[in-house]
Amino acid sequence: MAIIYYKPTTNARRDMSGIDYSGLSRVKPERSLLASKSKHSGRNSYGRITVRHRGGGNRRKYRIIDFKRVKEGAAKVLTLEYDPNRSAHIALVQYEDGVKSYIIAPEGLKVGDTIVSGAEADIKVGNSLPLENIPTGTFIHNIELYPGRGAQLVRAAGSGAQLMAKENGYALLRLPSGELRNVPIKCRATIGMVGNGDHENIKLGKAGRTRHMGVRPTVRGSVMNPNDHPHGGGEGKSPIGHPGPLTPWGKPALGLKTRGRHHSSDKLIVRRRNGK
Repeated sequence: MAIIYYKPTTNARRDMSGIDYSGLSRVKPERSLLASKSKHSGRNSYGRITVRHRGGGNRRKYRIIDFKRVKEGAAKVLTLEYDPNRSAHIALVQYEDGVKSYIIAPEGLKVGDTIVSGAEADIKVGNSLPLENIPTGTFIHNIELYPGRGAQLVRAAGSGAQLMAKENGYALLRLPSGELRNVPIKCRATIGMVGNGDHENIKLGKAGRTRHMGVRPTVRGSVMNPNDHPHGGGEGKSPIGHPGPLTPWGKPALGLKTRGRHHSSDKLIVRRRNGK
């Protein structure tokens, strides 16, 4: 997908850009694969805000994506569509028995193509098969962490992992973050990289576009009062007065590791994304 750059007819339009959707199918989503999606505006079951800066935004219907790809056989790509719930585009496919499903659209997939799911599938973009049947060096996406659970890794626009090696019942993957991780060799993955790689180059241009996405304004802590934020207070533009930035609740804001200690999957991580 290409990027559209708007003419600077107003200050808001200056430097604004968006995705060219001319390559997508101009159709309504498949009704049988839609589900309602309620909004919570960052509030928990008690009505308390647990995630700040959420609320509003356009209405969305959730597209039910087939992350498991356990239905074997060939399927024809009917449409390529926009999905408001993710950065990647999705493809509507129909199997030979008439069953339809949505999948994450990989780079290079076109309407009319045929994709195959199964252990005997060819190494072709969009085909899904177990890691044990994929040759090393192949770029893959939509990867399972546990056999049969459905894909949990590498689903964002433009991302792709590389299969580095296979031994002792595990496949060694290099993830987009740089992390090296072992995954059971029975897990499924899809050949190719996720499409819509230009998503990261979009410039929203104005505050209204973030409001359409359900994001409310964020106020800097340095302009608050001391009773509202650790960075607040002082005359004029003042330093934060701490060795490092803090959250509104006094916790370190940058560099603090939030991953749980003694995580069950620690033994499967060969090298973390920070190179250690």
